[in-house]
Amino acid sequence: MGAEHQITAGFMPLFDSAVLVAAGELGFAAREGIDLALHRETSWANIRDRIAIGHFDLAHMLGPMPLACNLGLTPLASETIVPFSLGLGGNCVTISNAVWAGMAAHGAVPDLDPARAGAALGAFIRERAAAGREALRFAVVHPHSGHNYELRYWLAACGIDPERQIEIVIVPPPFMADALATGRIDGYCVGEPWNSAAVAAGTGHIVTVKALLWRNSPEKVIGARKAWAEQNPEALAALLRALHHSARWCQDPANRAELAALMAQPGFLGQEAAVQMPILTGHLQLGGGAQRAVEDFFVPFDKAANFPWKSHALWFYTQMVRWGHVAHTPENLAIARDCYRPDLYRSALKPLGVALPGANAKVEGALKVATPVGSAGASLVLGPDGFFNGQIFDPDEIDAYVDSQKTTLGEA
Repeated sequence: MGAEHQITAGFMPLFDSAVLVAAGELGFAAREGIDLALHRETSWANIRDRIAIGHFDLAHMLGPMPLACNLGLTPLASETIVPFSLGLGGNCVTISNAVWAGMAAHGAVPDLDPARAGAALGAFIRERAAAGREALRFAVVHPHSGHNYELRYWLAACGIDPERQIEIVIVPPPFMADALATGRIDGYCVGEPWNSAAVAAGTGHIVTVKALLWRNSPEKVIGARKAWAEQNPEALAALLRALHHSARWCQDPANRAELAALMAQPGFLGQEAAVQMPILTGHLQLGGGAQRAVEDFFVPFDKAANFPWKSHALWFYTQMVRWGHVAHTPENLAIARDCYRPDLYRSALKPLGVALPGANAKVEGALKVATPVGSAGASLVLGPDGFFNGQIFDPDEIDAYVDSQKTTLGEA
């Protein structure tokens, strides 16, 4: 008997596509009656455009990208919704060995502490400026990406103006390590394995990680064409169940070797399995022989990692406003609030009896430790979810948060 549902999905060669890839390759989709056709892409712009013109029903996407699609920030208008999150964390900031040497001269140590690293980077940037040298060039993967917003948040909170004191350029993830090695860029923020790849090549040093900038924070999502989702509710619900089972499998330490081997294949990452292990274990080689274990470095399933929190979408929206990507208006706020769809996630997964959060949004940054919370179904633990600089984001106080970010650097 043929599959009940045909679904075409795009993905980028990043480890955080693993839940989608495993759903297709390990039979989770087939068991839900889905023939899942996966297409590897070379840039986030391609993913964005191919969703818009209907080549893909859904795709592995940057968390803020569907917001950008709905807010009119893309070349081709396309209404996109987010019914599922593919995990928390997984990004790093990697810099050249030369920049690391400059930061070390100003007190940086290989401990990944965002505040200490940011202070040293700021001192190095000011030293270069005083000597008349050109600004450091950092790369991110796309303008409307968690990478761009978390890099800017970190720099601004450490007193570095990301608009004036550094240059930010766009480079596709698979090209990051090579661009660093050839001196085209001085640093970058990207998902794994493209940080560990630079460390393995001896050309880069990991200086901090997303999991410490904002603990258990959102990263990639499933972005689905709204028209397709509305026309194919059963197919979408079946896929969400397949992704749920896949995410649970990906989280299990017993499956790490098999998952790394799958993702190492040329059609997915094409990087040897050893380069995948840091994201799976949280044991990072930082460069120069330094290493560090990071708790919750990448979380594909636990801590409601797959729930599309409206507060995650709204935080991304505040950063779009902060950096001039979109105007803060009631209309835009409503579009941002409606983009992430926990209602679809709930309806698809409720029959499975899984843990479902009691609310659709939460105060971000309030949980200092892992905390059991009220949920329907099984027990649920969230957090810690703190921002490194101690800030709190209350999705019910958007205006105040947006206003607070207009203040001086260092109070991000």
